[in-house]
Amino acid sequence: MQRTHRAGFTLVELLVVIAIIGILAALLLTAVSKVQGRAQRIQCVNNVRQLGIAMQSVVNENHSYPLFINAPGIGAWVASLQHAELSTANDNNPEHYLTQGVWKCPAANKPSNYPAPRSYWSYGYNLSGLSRQSDTVSLGLGGHHIWAGNKGDPTWPAPVVKESEITSPSQMMDIADNFYGGKAIIRDGGLEFGRTDDLPDLGLGGTKRAHARHQDKANVVFCDGHVESPTLKFLFTDTSDEALSIWNRDHLPHRERLSP
Repeated sequence: MQRTHRAGFTLVELLVVIAIIGILAALLLTAVSKVQGRAQRIQCVNNVRQLGIAMQSVVNENHSYPLFINAPGIGAWVASLQHAELSTANDNNPEHYLTQGVWKCPAANKPSNYPAPRSYWSYGYNLSGLSRQSDTVSLGLGGHHIWAGNKGDPTWPAPVVKESEITSPSQMMDIADNFYGGKAIIRDGGLEFGRTDDLPDLGLGGTKRAHARHQDKANVVFCDGHVESPTLKFLFTDTSDEALSIWNRDHLPHRERLSP
């Protein structure tokens, strides 16, 4: 007797097929997301490497690092790199050039909850190294003074940091993804890169974005031009001598600057 073949699926079989398709789609989306994240991370690494090369050119020419900012509010380090080394056109508007090319991390986009008048950038300068909001002496590259202690002084953060003051260029961070903060709060979107444990939370979600941008890592170019991608835990939570020293131009941990 000849057997007849069933047509179609039972409900259980249909549900199994749908479940399998769902699993495959989830795996595919995860793989695509990882590939996209890897591509963005590679582009970001290339960006900070180019910024590091530009900074080296500026330092070689002046034998000092540019100030983080000049009174009455010009982004000195940004202008130094852009106009001396990076720009092929006479573009004096940072609102324009800081949102494209090597200044733009493909994984850093202005969030919807960010205040409209407030600019959102991708990369920051190690202006003050390891510090607290109450400190007045900088350990970073953006000048010898920290603005928080010198608001009434039109010369802040001058004087400049000389090239010879960097004890270990290969172990001193220069420019990176613009994460500024400590173990509890990290801000993003500014032009600074630093570690401080007493940063107030502005409620803008910077900590979450920082961890998501490059899967809990940050891309960093050091003063000698090489690039690394340390974890945020190493940068903002670790209290080993190695983790603390790479922030500071004298290559000392300055553990006294950690919040109690």
